[in-house]
Amino acid sequence: MTQPFPFSAIVGQDEMKLAMILTAIDPKIGGVLVFGDRGTGKSTAVRALAALLPPIQAVEGCPTNAATLKETPDWAVLGSKKIVTKPTPVIDLPLGATEDRVVGALDIERALTQGEKAFEPGLLARANRGYLYIDEVNLLEDHIVDLLLDVAQSGENVVEREGLSIRHPARFVLVGSGNPEEGELRPQLLDRFGLSVEVASPKDIDHRIEVIQRRDAYESDNAKFMRRWKGEDTKLRNRIIAAKEALTGLKTPKLILRDCAELCVALGSDGLRGELTLLRAARALAAFEKADKVDRAHLRRVAAPALRHRLRRDPLDEAGSTVRVGRVVDEVLG
Repeated sequence: MTQPFPFSAIVGQDEMKLAMILTAIDPKIGGVLVFGDRGTGKSTAVRALAALLPPIQAVEGCPTNAATLKETPDWAVLGSKKIVTKPTPVIDLPLGATEDRVVGALDIERALTQGEKAFEPGLLARANRGYLYIDEVNLLEDHIVDLLLDVAQSGENVVEREGLSIRHPARFVLVGSGNPEEGELRPQLLDRFGLSVEVASPKDIDHRIEVIQRRDAYESDNAKFMRRWKGEDTKLRNRIIAAKEALTGLKTPKLILRDCAELCVALGSDGLRGELTLLRAARALAAFEKADKVDRAHLRRVAAPALRHRLRRDPLDEAGSTVRVGRVVDEVLG
């Protein structure tokens, strides 16, 4: 089986790559929404992220990736009680997935063959402690969107159907990608993404040539190409692990908290999710860059992805959301 394209080998798209790195450092940021043209590496980046992420410790065979036996659901059938190291799960949620496939349902095979009323876990169980990826997220059916909103809010999947009453943890980082030409995202789901990034086809000829060369090398001699980039991915993974450990000791000056609040008020951001996301993203960036405290430079770099999708529409301002955020950042931070 061909391994995913190396994360470090992706040419350009720096904002998208940084957003994904920050959510790996601090999953509480709340996920990434990637909007842009077709063929700009959105899906490639998500697949690459799966190979880059640090592994997790989990009970062998647990359908919800429980870290300890105590956290394993009562309905889970385990073949082993060992704690093993496994890759961080990155689960695809296809557009045509049924509700049963997403949340789980009665295990029909066991019901027919053994006469037992057992639960068959869905995609939300498998994504626990990992990532849930939705390609063309703006085309997702409304009832599935409603399910995701409920679970994203509570961190728990509740299934009440066919005589079953099941609860299990479902804490995951939501990653969505889409093409804005194919429709907008519902505001309720849009607000659930911590960061929003925009990608576009490169205009520079040398840049495009480099993309072609790397993709061709990946497909024509995969083993050699993977060896070439393995070291870079390992370095990046180690930086992510070090940043996760450094988060708890990172200092956040009160001035930075005031800056976060002033930026969101100036932009008219509803609620307090904008401030919290901006702060968490800035802290993760500071940890990634081995700084001992968060400063305004960190806020500047994460302001656009943290806030551009939280702006109210202004019919009198034709500037794009990124321009509007940048303008306010300059006014507030100087």
